[in-house]
Amino acid sequence: MDRIRIATRRSALAMAQANLVAKRLRTLWHLPCDLVPLDTRGDRQRRSGADVTVGGKGSFTEALEEALLADRADIGVHSMKDVPVTLPDGFALHTFGQRADPRDALIVRQGSGGLATLPVAARVGTSSARRRALLANLRADLQVTPLRGNVDTRLRRLQEGEFDAVLLACAGLDRLHLSARIDQRLDADVLVPAPSQGALAVECVADREDVRSLIAAGMDAEVERQVSAEREVVRCLDADCAAPFAAHCAPTKHPESHSLRLLAVATDAAGERLLRVETTGNDPIALGADAAARLTALGFQSLS
Repeated sequence: MDRIRIATRRSALAMAQANLVAKRLRTLWHLPCDLVPLDTRGDRQRRSGADVTVGGKGSFTEALEEALLADRADIGVHSMKDVPVTLPDGFALHTFGQRADPRDALIVRQGSGGLATLPVAARVGTSSARRRALLANLRADLQVTPLRGNVDTRLRRLQEGEFDAVLLACAGLDRLHLSARIDQRLDADVLVPAPSQGALAVECVADREDVRSLIAAGMDAEVERQVSAEREVVRCLDADCAAPFAAHCAPTKHPESHSLRLLAVATDAAGERLLRVETTGNDPIALGADAAARLTALGFQSLS
């Protein structure tokens, strides 16, 4: 193998993430890396103003998988939170590198401050069902309005006065060198992040052992464990689409034990009913299954 071809979406954030993977692979293996930018169904829906959740998470991954099968690329790079927990047959998926800040970011149009200091009935923009529901549970007075588009589009609409504040992922802003725009990084125990938020995913054809060996060198074992726990609770609950669902896994306060703490939260669409469970353990798959069982016992199915 004399070079690595990396399939990626064309958005600025996707290209930045693909370049992070390329830089790491070049350092590890001293191989040239070529980006293969692709237009996905989800991107076309987003440009048309359509709700991209209608087509499910696969709308952002299908085009990259087609390129892998057609041997037009060796790997595909995704935001892990955009990847369905159940892959099509014949593909393998791993986390890659360090996890960026998994928290959500609040960006305020005028002045600075945080969620607690937003005025009554402030207009807050977000396209995420999870963020809308959790925000409604925290501040029922706020006017939470759908906001779609790439990061630049959302920030422009904020500056043009359509919103008083917007919610975005810290990871995306950090990777685009826009950290200075963040007014508050919201506590992950309060506004619980999306499962896998901040983690990068690398996908390849499962029988490409040459490619999988290259990817394995760039994996971080602890990130893989955390993401595995978060994705397992999603898989067990079948909560992979537009459901207001959140999960965040991190090491406990005793790192020498290698124990993990998993927090999982589910709400109804209005944020009026909230189910919250917390569990700890060493086995990420068992941890995710346990959290899912506890949420089911609390009435998860009744939220839809």
